[in-house]
Amino acid sequence: MAFKTRITEMLGIEHPIVQGGMQSVGYAELASAVSNAGGLGILTALTQPTPQALREEIERCRSMTDKPFGVNMTVFPTINAPDYKAYAQAIIDGGVKIVETAGTQAVREIWEMLKPHGVTILHKCTAVRHALSAERAGCDIISIDGFECAGHPGEDDIPGLILIPAAADKVKIPMLASGGFGDGRGLVAALSLGAEGINMGTRFCATKEAPIHDNVKQAYVENDERGSFLIFRNFKNTARVGKSAVSEEVVRRLSLPDAKFEDVQPLVAGAAGRELLETGDLSKGVFWAGMVQGLIHDIPSCQDLIDRIIGQAEAIIDQRLAGFRR
Repeated sequence: MAFKTRITEMLGIEHPIVQGGMQSVGYAELASAVSNAGGLGILTALTQPTPQALREEIERCRSMTDKPFGVNMTVFPTINAPDYKAYAQAIIDGGVKIVETAGTQAVREIWEMLKPHGVTILHKCTAVRHALSAERAGCDIISIDGFECAGHPGEDDIPGLILIPAAADKVKIPMLASGGFGDGRGLVAALSLGAEGINMGTRFCATKEAPIHDNVKQAYVENDERGSFLIFRNFKNTARVGKSAVSEEVVRRLSLPDAKFEDVQPLVAGAAGRELLETGDLSKGVFWAGMVQGLIHDIPSCQDLIDRIIGQAEAIIDQRLAGFRR
């Protein structure tokens, strides 16, 4: 059985499985492996230090796969903001036709740059109202991100079992289900709830091709569904990270009266997180991780993982669900 949905048709991919863009993880090694396995791999633009470096990474990825791949652009307000438009121009110059976006409404300026060049915009949202706003503004695909996800789940705490069908009731463009997906059961559930594919981040971190240290991959395997913490709730910028001694200390400090971001800044700094991923020293910082850790029990290749997910989904539909019918 092949799963043909509006997502596979629009993106030109074999399977309705997308690898989300992840800071310091979305390099050519992972993106090309996912695309070669029939999904959609995604480079992360701001992982690259300059727009020129992004151009080079796009070319490197293109040399590693002849299948479609995309680039992630996340726009958040920061003190020293990168030149987002220069990165967008690098995407255009590189001939990339699929871009995953996330962040504030300022990202729509990037859409305005990309759309005239035939780029398909895949926008990540954590609420139905945000998805509808993005749809009205002209994006092509919504990735609806439930409370289970790694990274920033928003402030509404709505899990995928409710958020996906709630969005499907109102959003007319195709949707990817994101947050908590890691096997064929999740794919069938997502399709049943009204999505037309799944977006996976944490699960793809625990693959052979993920360009992170084996110690981090093993942490994903060893953590269970309770193996994450929500941090930054005090600041209305909730983030889900993997359970470790460092993240436990972050939680402790932020639970104190009058806690400030500066109290944990050294522990959560981006540079510290990059060092953790590169060296495998979990004492260096925090790492993104979703509740799906409870479903991660091995570190396969991307090909084996995607083949397994599709095989499981086919078996569920053809055997398990068919067996319930009278």
